[in-house]
Amino acid sequence: MATPSRLRLQSQIIARHKSPAVDKPYARAWVDTGVFHLDQSYDYSVPEAFSNLVVAGVRVQVPFNGREVEALVLERIDSSEITGAIKSISKVLSPHPVATRDSIQLIDAVAKGWATSPFDILRSAIPGRIATVDKKVTSQGLVATRDRKPRGIYSFTAFDPYVNPADEAIILATRALKEGSVLVIAPGERDIDAICQSADVKKLKYLRLDSSLPRAERYENYLRAMRGGSLLIVGARSAVFTPIADLSTVIVYKESSHEHYEIRSPGWNVRDVVNLRRNLENLDVIFTGYVPSLELSALIDTKRLTYVAHSHRLAVKAFSSDDGSLLPGRIFTDIRSALAQGPVLFVIARKGYGNAILCAHCKNLAICSCGGRLVVGAKNAAPSCTVCQSIFPEWSCTWCQRNKQYVAGRGIERASEEISRAFSGVPIILSYGDVIKSQIESRSAIVIATPGAAPKVDRGYAAVVMLEGLKFFAHPDLRAQERARELFFETAAMITPKGAVLLCIDEVHPIVSSIGRWNPGVMIRRELAERLEIPLPPFVSSFVISGAAKEFTSIAAGLRKAIIDERIPSSIKVFGPSDIGKSQAKIVLYCPQPDAKKLTIFLHELARRRSIAKKDYLRIRIDPYSL
Repeated sequence: MATPSRLRLQSQIIARHKSPAVDKPYARAWVDTGVFHLDQSYDYSVPEAFSNLVVAGVRVQVPFNGREVEALVLERIDSSEITGAIKSISKVLSPHPVATRDSIQLIDAVAKGWATSPFDILRSAIPGRIATVDKKVTSQGLVATRDRKPRGIYSFTAFDPYVNPADEAIILATRALKEGSVLVIAPGERDIDAICQSADVKKLKYLRLDSSLPRAERYENYLRAMRGGSLLIVGARSAVFTPIADLSTVIVYKESSHEHYEIRSPGWNVRDVVNLRRNLENLDVIFTGYVPSLELSALIDTKRLTYVAHSHRLAVKAFSSDDGSLLPGRIFTDIRSALAQGPVLFVIARKGYGNAILCAHCKNLAICSCGGRLVVGAKNAAPSCTVCQSIFPEWSCTWCQRNKQYVAGRGIERASEEISRAFSGVPIILSYGDVIKSQIESRSAIVIATPGAAPKVDRGYAAVVMLEGLKFFAHPDLRAQERARELFFETAAMITPKGAVLLCIDEVHPIVSSIGRWNPGVMIRRELAERLEIPLPPFVSSFVISGAAKEFTSIAAGLRKAIIDERIPSSIKVFGPSDIGKSQAKIVLYCPQPDAKKLTIFLHELARRRSIAKKDYLRIRIDPYSL
């Protein structure tokens, strides 16, 4: 028989009593609950030991649903409306406030405007905490906001040709620095690099805020930016939320870029957030770019936004191709003349080699049995499927059974072969995909690039050539015209003052005269008139709901019933559901601007109720870049 072990008393840890703060003993906070419908603020008791540290904007640790989570303090309060026991703040994670009352108000407005929880915005707005930086940076107070009268600037400034647009942005920033700190928001790392290089040339000090920096440096710069003091801050889209005590001006660089739209849910965009911040903080706002987006164009057309541009005349020629050749016959003389003066830039719409294969005899499109389109990856390579990756070394047309191929969708590699044969002996430089050149020498050469990958050259190109011009305007999404205009103007601006713009497009296309006069107004007004008549964005707000396809028929029916029951305005149009692949579906809604707020509240409540019922998550995008 086993000997019984001696009895042991069970030990218990008694929680140490935390006496509440004497002054304002409670704090209201946003809590990272991880649950969509638990997105309201919560009240917590402030221990006296933390009383001096717990201020608005400080990150703390709190108990929530049996676990410890992060929270952001919104304010200290004298009393709480909660009945019963109130839990206490467990820990102050950092002594440094990372938000101000203004930035908290902005984050709250964005969360409501995009039907999401504040913590979804906070993850984009505030860099992650680094303990070593917290110890390094002194806990000095924020610089007081200066009592100043804003200049009342709310404008779009169009870039000029022949000059570096980053230099123009720095000139605007230098002027604005006389009034206080300036925030410049650029779409991508390449643009931020260009602006910082221009600032270095002008010997202008700046702070950089983007994901290319090490996490510690980014967090430190964020804390330094909050101190203000006539600073120049250059950052990517998340920098739009940075609280800067003496901020006077926000400059949005290349405002029509798709990179100004947040990729992650809920998909806010810089332009609309800047407009919210302008109203909250009474800021000057300058949008820049070659061509304004349609949203800003509508404001310009109604005189709510000032359009600033200078008059220029550019040498533009158009060449149409009747036989489908890459280079129309009459263009060769102008290209050879330009090559004698310096480099010539060719821009083509696609990367790769052959992005569409046709039968050379009957022009039937080459399609795989799975439905995917066949492409050619390199010279003499066999066609392969874009979907299932099947290879067809013995391809033949399914219609006429012949095997001669015709490459219809030329990529940059195929284009370079044709151009090198036409201009033998001239050096060829490719810039696309993973081999983007940032700068080239100013000497006779042919540069072939895809959109956005054209390298810079001192003093500009002797000529720029837009190959297969109509294809830039032929994309199916609603932003195609806007994107093509910006690309054509940006590319044309890279010539020398005596250079030429050569467009492979019909002479009657309005882009030809628009570039020649350096004024896109006619094209924009025509597109705005068409969209007003239908109507389409920007005259209506667009909402895209996507998720698992199995429920979307009932969701669409529910939305239509809500219109009939007058729970949402009858002006709302529901399109779909439509299949988007991988067992996913989407619904698109168009809503007049005055009714957009009601629909946003309805969709937010729909998402919250689905979360309570533990149903599949719905992705809701409001005014996305593309539908």
